[in-house]
Amino acid sequence: MSLPPLKDQFDALLRLPSISCTQPDLDQSNLPVVELLASWLTDLGFDCRLLPIAGQAGKANLIASYGSGPGGLVMAGHTDTVPCNPERWQHNPFALTEADNRWYGLGSCDMKGFFPLIIEAVRGYLDQPFKQPLIILATADEESSMSGARALVAADFTQARHAIIGEPTGMRPIRLHKGIMMERIDIVGQAGHSSDPSLGHNAMEAMHAVIGDLLQLRGTWQKRWSNPLFGVPTPTLNLGCIHGGDNPNRICAKCALEFDIRPLPGMDGDELRAAIRERLRPIAAEHQVQIDYKPLFPGVPAFETPADSPIVRACEELTGHSAAAVAFATEGPYLNQLGMQTLILGPGDIDQAHQPDEFLALDRLQPTIDVLQGLIRRFCLQ
Repeated sequence: MSLPPLKDQFDALLRLPSISCTQPDLDQSNLPVVELLASWLTDLGFDCRLLPIAGQAGKANLIASYGSGPGGLVMAGHTDTVPCNPERWQHNPFALTEADNRWYGLGSCDMKGFFPLIIEAVRGYLDQPFKQPLIILATADEESSMSGARALVAADFTQARHAIIGEPTGMRPIRLHKGIMMERIDIVGQAGHSSDPSLGHNAMEAMHAVIGDLLQLRGTWQKRWSNPLFGVPTPTLNLGCIHGGDNPNRICAKCALEFDIRPLPGMDGDELRAAIRERLRPIAAEHQVQIDYKPLFPGVPAFETPADSPIVRACEELTGHSAAAVAFATEGPYLNQLGMQTLILGPGDIDQAHQPDEFLALDRLQPTIDVLQGLIRRFCLQ
C-alpha cells in the first residue's frame, strides 16, 4: 500500500470509528485503526507488532519501531475517541471536512490526527542512519479504562528512554497532571418503622457521619499538599452523587455515595484509600451498619516528569514555552512507570476535545511537524 498524502491519512483514520466507552453498546474495536497505521508504517520500513489487550476483544496496541539500540524516543498516542452526538455536529464526525482553515472530524484533535503528523515528520529522515530507535506507540482505550497503557505496564514494555504523548496541549509542553480516583461507599443498615429508631439502623445517618469525615480528610490533605503550578493547587475531593432510602416513614436501610479525588503528584492512591478505610471502621461500629468501600475503576496516577529531564528541556527549547501542568489525565504516568521520561505535547487544544465539531487548525500542522523533526534529530540521529 502506497502512503497517501497527509490530508488523506487524516481522512482515512477519521473514517474508521473507534469509540471506547464504559457502556458496552457504544464501545468499538480499534483494530481497523491500528491495522491501517501498521500497513503505512510497514511500507516505510518500521517493524510493526500488534499486541492484543487481554480480556478486551477487538482491542490492541501497536508498537512500530525504526532503528535499534539503547535509548531512543517514543512518540505515543491513543487510537480511540469518545462517543459523539452526530446530530449536534455541523460536519460529518467520521470524515475529514476542511472549512475555515480547519480540519474537522472526531479524533482530529484528540488524537488520531497526531499519527499522520508523526509520519510526515519522520519521512524526511528515513534515508539517514538512526543511532537510536524511534518507536511509534498507538494505544487502545485511553478514553475509558486506560487498558492499553495498563497492558504495556503489565508486559513491562521498555524500549526507549524518552517519550512524548501527543495529547492536545496547544503545542505547549506539559510535565505534570493530577491523578483521578473515582470511589464508591455502600452502607447497609436495617429498615424499620420511623416512629421507633430502635427498630433499625439508619444507613443515611451513618453516611452523614462518613461525609463529615471525608470532608475533614479533604481539609487535612489540602493543608498538607499544595503545588502552585496547578490552577487549583491542592488535591480535591468531590461528593458526586448519593442515593438512599425509599420512603419518609421507613428507617433508611441502604445508602450509597460516589465521589472523585484528584491527587497531586507525590500522593499515593493506596495510601489515600487506606486513610479512608481507617475512618470508616469506627463509623460502622458506632452505627451498627455494614460499610463497603471500593474504587469504581483502578484510577489514573498523578504524573510528573522532572523539570531538568532532557525531554522537558528539548521540548521547551523547540516550542519556546516552559513546561506546565494541566488538570486532565493522560497515559503519561504509565510510560513513566516503564522508566521513560515522558512529556505531553500535541497540536490540538483541550477546549476542542470531546466537543461537537472537533477540529485541528491548519496553522498548527507545520509547526508540529517541525517540533517532531527536532526531537527525532536530537534523540534518534545524534
